Amino acid sequence: MNDESQRVPTGIEGFDELCSGGLIKDRSYLVSGSSGAGKTIFALQYLYNGIKRYGENGIFVATEERPEYIRQNGRLFGWNLHALEKEGKLAIIDACSTKIGIPSQEKYVDVRPFDMRSLMDHIIAVQEDTNAKRAVIDSTTSIGFYLQDPAKIRIELLKLSTTLEILGLTSLLTCELLNEDQPSRFGVENFVTEGTISLYFKRNENVRVRAVEIYKMRGSDHSKKVHPFDITASGIVVHPHEDVYV
Repeated sequence: MNDESQRVPTGIEGFDELCSGGLIKDRSYLVSGSSGAGKTIFALQYLYNGIKRYGENGIFVATEERPEYIRQNGRLFGWNLHALEKEGKLAIIDACSTKIGIPSQEKYVDVRPFDMRSLMDHIIAVQEDTNAKRAVIDSTTSIGFYLQDPAKIRIELLKLSTTLEILGLTSLLTCELLNEDQPSRFGVENFVTEGTISLYFKRNENVRVRAVEIYKMRGSDHSKKVHPFDITASGIVVHPHEDVYV
């Protein structure tokens, strides 16, 4: 089987050119970056493109934002997520409302906050409902805060990423950073995924620069440079033939 058949294109303009055509099928990847770097947009665009361009249904697990805000975020870029949900092509699991103690009217609700077994069972059930091929966990940071101990975080995230892979899901797990010089928040997330995509939003003199780096991608050739990207009215656009120093 050729390499191309094992690739899952993100459809994000300019990005797939950096990694031989896309992500490797049935693997999990960390998307890390500081607040405002564009992690959720990157992840949503990956799911939206999967459905609209490649016929691959998706699951979005929202651990830090209520689904209504996820849908609002999508509308900013012309992505009608609600319509995709009604068509059974996208499922948003509300893993946020219970955590903060408010009721949820969502179709898919994880009612036990930060119970990893419950969350994985929920993902398995939703995957059976939707025949999804792509998934997003946004984010792993809240899971890490709950577990606290890096050893426990590593074990539980390894279980999660392995479960996603066994289900045949090519997945993105987001991670919020305080220090952009580190690839992950708790020092372990990048070890339980097959690759790390780092998004930067750093100030250069009087302007902030957005950039993306494929920090790691096991089993795949990829760019070793840091490339600029823009957030446009239709989503993220990466400039693969330019590089920046951040």
